[in-house]
Amino acid sequence: MTSPLVTSEVGRLRTVLLHRPGAELRRLTPRNNDELLFDGVPWVARAQEEHDAFAAALTDRGVEVLHLDRLLAEVLDVPAAREQLVAAAVDDPRIGATLRRTSAEHLSGLASADLAAALIGGVAHDELPGARGLAFELMGPGDFVVRPLPNLLFTRDSSVWVGDQVAITSLAMPARHRESTITGAVYAHHPRFAGPQRLYDPGLEHLEGGDVLLLAPGVLAVGVGERTTAGGAERLARRVFARGLAHTVLVVPIAQERATMHLDTIATMVDVDAMVMYPAVADTLVAWTVRAGDDPEEGDLRVGGPQPFLTAAAAAMGIDRLRLIDTGLDPVTAEREQWDDGNNTLCIGPRLAVAYERNTVTNKALEDAGIEVVPIAGDQLGSGRGGPRCMSCPVVRDASPA
Repeated sequence: MTSPLVTSEVGRLRTVLLHRPGAELRRLTPRNNDELLFDGVPWVARAQEEHDAFAAALTDRGVEVLHLDRLLAEVLDVPAAREQLVAAAVDDPRIGATLRRTSAEHLSGLASADLAAALIGGVAHDELPGARGLAFELMGPGDFVVRPLPNLLFTRDSSVWVGDQVAITSLAMPARHRESTITGAVYAHHPRFAGPQRLYDPGLEHLEGGDVLLLAPGVLAVGVGERTTAGGAERLARRVFARGLAHTVLVVPIAQERATMHLDTIATMVDVDAMVMYPAVADTLVAWTVRAGDDPEEGDLRVGGPQPFLTAAAAAMGIDRLRLIDTGLDPVTAEREQWDDGNNTLCIGPRLAVAYERNTVTNKALEDAGIEVVPIAGDQLGSGRGGPRCMSCPVVRDASPA
């Protein structure tokens, strides 16, 4: 595999990390789906069919697809990775010392493929032979000792590549914390990656990959809202400046609401100089421009703004203007298609984007603007509130054309 390298949103995509949904989605019920951050209980077989079609659309266009669960199973043959991931799985104050110990013993004895399935799909009370302890006795048969990770489907959030370095992110919601331990172990121990330099780590200020857009080489936009904090954006900025990975970071406040949980739910790049954006925020979205200060070794920052986002972005990117695709949506249709991830596109290359087929008005506007749309079904995948960009973590892209 070509060494990991990502410097934009639109360079030809060569390698991407996906996760095909599995048993973890079957754990969702009307009782727990809110806690596990899904808006409903998806039809799992159909969600898998939709995801398979998504992966096929990528491979048909020359993209190498890596599957996270397969990489995880291979990594679990490495003793250090196995020990780390088992410890993370039982690091839960709900279960107490006795159940923690017996659960760890059970998990440690599983074959690598079975352990991978347990770490992702979770382990319920009645699936732990020989378990004991007060916490175990007080649990119901369907309660989880190891919680499932249905949001692992959205591989964009737990890691993001900036240049040749990977940010293992700090996920805000408790239901998602363990996702970063899995992606972090894969990058650290799998021979496909050979331990790349880490740009960010779990446990730092909250930062999620869906809030990070690589607008152009050297230019990042970071959304600050429900999932990423200003502190997370600041720490990322300090690190990319110190390592020569960027010269400008645009910090973009977004509404702290589920419908706009990440910056990429309201705006994504579809060409080197073009973006599709939720019309309701196009005139009000602003950015603070952050650059390195006079003493880079001390991490000084220069902060300017705010300015209209499109103005600040064009200036940082060194272009006359950043084109906004005019979707022409009336307010009701705009809200519906934004909720259905109409603005969450994945570029396979310049002017070539994957999008959910149901967002017909947005997709037509993209096509009218010269963007070829690769439509995929997402009726069941979208119940976790994520589109094609959310479901994909680019690992290798060609340099963006000038």
